[in-house]
Amino acid sequence: MHNMHNNRFRTLAATALLGACSLAFVGCTTTKPGTASAPASARHAIDADVDAALSKLYNTVPGSRELVARSAGTLVFPSVISASLGLGAEYGRGALREGNRTVGYYSTTAGSVGWQAGAQSRAVIYVFSTRDALEKFRASKGWTVGADATVALATVGANGQVDSNTIRQPVVGYVLTNAGLEAGVALQGAKISPVTP
Repeated sequence: MHNMHNNRFRTLAATALLGACSLAFVGCTTTKPGTASAPASARHAIDADVDAALSKLYNTVPGSRELVARSAGTLVFPSVISASLGLGAEYGRGALREGNRTVGYYSTTAGSVGWQAGAQSRAVIYVFSTRDALEKFRASKGWTVGADATVALATVGANGQVDSNTIRQPVVGYVLTNAGLEAGVALQGAKISPVTP
């Protein structure tokens, strides 16, 4: 009973922290009411950041340009900011591309419980290898990694190429930091929802 109460408290606390961080991050990107160019400017900024994140992916991971070109769609979050002090939360905004065209904008949020401290930013890129995987994602009102779909995390083998078993999965995830492709990270539980910038 005591453990159940602690788990409920931790879940409630993580949800509250995630909500507060989401509002803070959203607050940083809003503009004054009545600014007609605000939505177009926000979309343009996200698209420019998506282009930069894809360029970094192509320069960091051999074969990734071809994988993206063959994909049904690519969801790019150029800067997912994680912050934690005991409880962790992360938030980012990005765009879904089909070919070279943006077809929608999305947010990603996640929370964690653990004794950790610090903040970091990373790019998270989801490549939908099949049309079916992409359509299931687009049909959802909110898509959670691990619950709605399994995402195979891309890893680079000894030959410098992305593992061939990974790239055959319906959804492949790349996590990039300033140091390059990050291994051993968990994307499970990330909640992705459509937004209007």
